Amino acid sequence: MKRHEIFTVVFILFSVASLPGQSTIKLALLKYGGGGDWYANPTSLPNLAKFCNQELKTNIALEPALVEPGSETLFLYPFLHITGHGNIFFTAQEAVNLRKYLLGGGFLHISDNYGIDQSMRREMKKVLPEAEWIILPAQHPIYHQKFDFPNGLPKIHEHDNKPAQGFGIIENGRLVVFYDYESDLGDGWEDAEVHKDSEDTRMKALRMGVNLIQYVFMTPNTP
Repeated sequence: MKRHEIFTVVFILFSVASLPGQSTIKLALLKYGGGGDWYANPTSLPNLAKFCNQELKTNIALEPALVEPGSETLFLYPFLHITGHGNIFFTAQEAVNLRKYLLGGGFLHISDNYGIDQSMRREMKKVLPEAEWIILPAQHPIYHQKFDFPNGLPKIHEHDNKPAQGFGIIENGRLVVFYDYESDLGDGWEDAEVHKDSEDTRMKALRMGVNLIQYVFMTPNTP
């Protein structure tokens, strides 16, 4: 089965995942090299999956898949998540594999848990050397899915007293990477007792997460 066919099958599974007896799909967490804590926020993806199942009537598995950037199993998961505080490093083979993944229909969400900005931008240049980061305007569809965010990306955690910004990379007319900067959605998805966030803050983060999932799986060809 070709990669684009794999993604087509997964998109179909997602669209019928609320039906009894249908297989679940999984979100995927990227285990990268370089020494950074790729394993940060262990409760975030399970909580996001649970909230999506509640709000979108999907059947996403609560336990995410763990994948490495050079693995062929990467192509089984249309939604890939990166987080952490430290260094990220991709080998040449891993960068090629990630490039094929993204150009073949995959989607990468990067949540800066504070400290990965510099290494992430450096390594993404290996993956998509010609690509340029753009700031997604507040009217972009990613902010207007199940939940409406008229001002764009919500601010969840304070890092350097900067506004929250949603950066994107578009390839062949399709948004393939979304990077939440100075927002930290992943922290907001964690269990309430981890960061002691208010319920309002956690709901903003989870609702923006639902928008990401709905955008990726239900409108896969939208720029």
